Amino acid sequence: MTASVDWFPLWNSLKIALVSGLFVAVFGIAGAYYAAKLPKVLKGVLDVILTLPLVLPPTVCGYCLLLIVGIKRPLGAFLDSLGFRFVMTWYGGVLAAVVVAFPLMYRTSRGAFEAFDENLAFAGQTLGLSDSFIFWRIRLPACRQGLLAGFVLSFARALGEYGATSMLIGYIPGRTATVSTTVYQLYRLNDNKGAAFWVTVNLVFSTVILMSVNILENKKKRVSEH
Repeated sequence: MTASVDWFPLWNSLKIALVSGLFVAVFGIAGAYYAAKLPKVLKGVLDVILTLPLVLPPTVCGYCLLLIVGIKRPLGAFLDSLGFRFVMTWYGGVLAAVVVAFPLMYRTSRGAFEAFDENLAFAGQTLGLSDSFIFWRIRLPACRQGLLAGFVLSFARALGEYGATSMLIGYIPGRTATVSTTVYQLYRLNDNKGAAFWVTVNLVFSTVILMSVNILENKKKRVSEH
């Protein structure tokens, strides 16, 4: 069976998950770092805004994205005139994945930064180290296990995303198809064998990802104990 399988949905899903994961990592870490410094009230407001996609149905997130970047909307039409179309394109899938996966990276990173021993930063400042040096050489290495766990979780979320992705980029074989949308399309066509195959593929990848998270968490516990 595997010889006749079109592996495009898997490669497309991995591409979308990886690219979106990189965006999520950068903005999630930056957002968490600066949010951790805010006063309690402002931090609470920012938390609600940045984590809202985590509790909203993915289809609602997809609908909101269509209202913003749809080709009949002002921003969407402007981007389309520049050659950037997010509707029915794979990078539209990246945008959808970023929106739904960002809260996981943000919350995990914020927890890692809040658990950081600020005395290490204060000690660095007394030695004349710059804030940039402290961030890159002290804070990030100390929080790396939590940050890596956040990246893996957000990558997994992006890899299995369906709701917002299907709303924004639909299903076009060889162009926008992902593992999740392929499962649904095969189910609609009563191809249970094909759907089961892709479900199995997704389960294998999800299991590997969850095992990776567990390994990272165990390492983090061992480090904190010592």
